[in-house]
Amino acid sequence: MAFHFSTAEELHSYYMAETSALYRQIGDTGFADELDAFARELAFGLWRCQKVGQEHAEAVNALFSRNQPRPTYLYWEAVSESAKDREIRVPDFFRVLALLDCAMDKQVCRRITAFLRSLLLRLCTGDDAATETAYINNVMSVLDDAFKSAQAGDVMDFAGTIPAAGSPIKEPVTFSFEQGAKPAAKGPAGKEEAEAPAEEEPAESVEDLLAELDSLVGMERIKKDVRSLINLIKVRKLREENGLAVPNLSLHMVFTGNPGTGKTTVARLLSRLYHAIGVLEKGTLVEVDRSGLVAGYVGQTAIKTGEAVEKALGGVLFIDEAYALAPQGGAGGDFGQEAIETILKAMEDHRHELVVIAAGYPEPMERFISSNPGLESRFGKYFHFEDYNGEELYAIFESMCKKNEYEPDEEAAEFMKALLTDLYECRDENFGNARDVRNLFEKAVARQSDRVAGLEAPTREDLLTLTKGDLEIVEEEDKR
Repeated sequence: MAFHFSTAEELHSYYMAETSALYRQIGDTGFADELDAFARELAFGLWRCQKVGQEHAEAVNALFSRNQPRPTYLYWEAVSESAKDREIRVPDFFRVLALLDCAMDKQVCRRITAFLRSLLLRLCTGDDAATETAYINNVMSVLDDAFKSAQAGDVMDFAGTIPAAGSPIKEPVTFSFEQGAKPAAKGPAGKEEAEAPAEEEPAESVEDLLAELDSLVGMERIKKDVRSLINLIKVRKLREENGLAVPNLSLHMVFTGNPGTGKTTVARLLSRLYHAIGVLEKGTLVEVDRSGLVAGYVGQTAIKTGEAVEKALGGVLFIDEAYALAPQGGAGGDFGQEAIETILKAMEDHRHELVVIAAGYPEPMERFISSNPGLESRFGKYFHFEDYNGEELYAIFESMCKKNEYEPDEEAAEFMKALLTDLYECRDENFGNARDVRNLFEKAVARQSDRVAGLEAPTREDLLTLTKGDLEIVEEEDKR
């Protein structure tokens, strides 16, 4: 079995290039999350006629637009999603764009349809070419019918749905938009569900969020520093309420550490903590890297960076691998410097509604901070994330097992403890901390699935248990 692309990275590059060009044509990225979700749903629908493997999970995790979160499907989740007898509804963003195309004589929907066709062809394996072809033709037909209904003025009542590959074609489930009413929610099979009244989510408490922080493996110094910071902010607010002077306080911070040490996780918690104590209005986190801030032409970087800042207002702008913005050797032509200047201005102009966290490897981050005098004065807090030791890596492995309902037997547990201790003690610059544990866990689950699938009548215990053999094979693969 082979896809029509070499690697998941190549697929992501293709997807990113196509969607970025599409958003530029439209002048809006507001529906990026909907397009990404629709593309992934179409992929799962296609794979219903395929034997799903780890490569499918890697492929669907590559389908996300710039500045959108990366999906994190595990192998068995990809299997489960692909097995669903789904009916895929034409998303609302496509219906709206179809109306705009008709009103303004544009071709946006045609371009989206062509892009989705090309994407699905790349996700074919050819194992069941007839079924794959029929599915893709059906997707194109339903989208074309939706566009035609826009020409007739009734696209919002369009009832066509797309069944998964290999599914019998079913009668469409009808729905309608009553004047002034919102559409009924749809279940996974396209069936209407009762619309629950909108309820405002209860505010998170500082105590609950700090308890969540304490539940994280390791990071004892980070936990202490975060608590100290929250206490400082609390007392500062009390002094303000009592008419007392308060010193200037910068909440912008630098996170240093190797990959997989929990920097992004802590940043998300901090954004929610800032919201809980009233420092930030929304407490959301927008994660970007150089590609999400820097453009390829003069004058465009400031616009692109400004868009990222605007999206993060009321929350935290988390810049991963921020050192990539610093010009190498002081080269003035690097557009990263333009992004830095734009961020510095935003940190000043929006100091009461934006927190910036810059993250990356320790030594390159020193170069980043020293690349501009304004950075040193605006980043007031520095948190260093240590590598996880062997014991902590095993605790992370245990938490993954518990969360996903797997149990290593005694031999497997001892083997994994020794393996992770060795991984820590022999670490090099490529050491991935929790990311390495996640990769080991996913490979072990894939091997366990192969083993259990060969049993004549697997028990519940068989389904739960990871054996030493499942993990030994993983170790051998990693050595290769």
